[in-house]
Amino acid sequence: MKVLLLKDPKDKDSGPDPYIKELGLYGFEATLIPVLSFEFISLERLFEKLSHPECYGGLVFTSPRALEAIKICLKENSNNDAWSKSLKQRWNTKPAYVVGKATASLVEEIGLTPQGEKSGNAEKLAEYICSREKPNSSALLFPCGALKREVLPTVLREKGIPLESLTVYQTTQHTDLQESLSSYFSQQGIPASIAFFSPSGVRFCLQHIQKLSGDFINHIKFAAIGPTTAEAMEAAGIPVSCTAENPTPQDLAAGIQKALQLQNC
Repeated sequence: MKVLLLKDPKDKDSGPDPYIKELGLYGFEATLIPVLSFEFISLERLFEKLSHPECYGGLVFTSPRALEAIKICLKENSNNDAWSKSLKQRWNTKPAYVVGKATASLVEEIGLTPQGEKSGNAEKLAEYICSREKPNSSALLFPCGALKREVLPTVLREKGIPLESLTVYQTTQHTDLQESLSSYFSQQGIPASIAFFSPSGVRFCLQHIQKLSGDFINHIKFAAIGPTTAEAMEAAGIPVSCTAENPTPQDLAAGIQKALQLQNC
């Protein structure tokens, strides 16, 4: 059975995409179609803030893209030298809160130690942070996207925990999205399951999928990587057949397998 994953492929340097690999273990033929493009902004301001760890109580990351922004900053030799010689060690005396494993691994790549990676979503990460931070302490630095949800900032604000947000990337539709979807449906047919990985993915893809699937859309089992994406799907009128318990390849593959088994009972 075919599964369509509406997400960016993993970095080519790190081997096969783990979602394709995991779904393959269940006998599924998975295909990735990139949905989003990212434009990085305010990178000078970002590194200026990273250059003053004494001003902050720690870091918060809810997206791998925020780490990509930091990695772009560190490509400049002078920035990388400053990071390696002192900034990294100084930030390591403070917490680096992360929302999941993918973000945690990128935090480790820049030499920091992640905390809270089992949270899985912004709501649970906010609770985790609140259990560890004191009200009116130094602000946490939060590099984020232009489309960030307000859940985490709102919870922290209500608890009196200062958070300084800095928008470091903007999300747009991938230039090849419509063409890639048309090509997939014409060559592969209607997939047994389609997995969404972000609310933006729902917004950018749904209309195309409805058009390409026609009356067969009712046969597709739709999966969500997490509760935030599931909410966006439900709001758009998509029946959610499964939501991964945690945002991991293993949990998503198990959820899709279960949903398709139930369909065939």
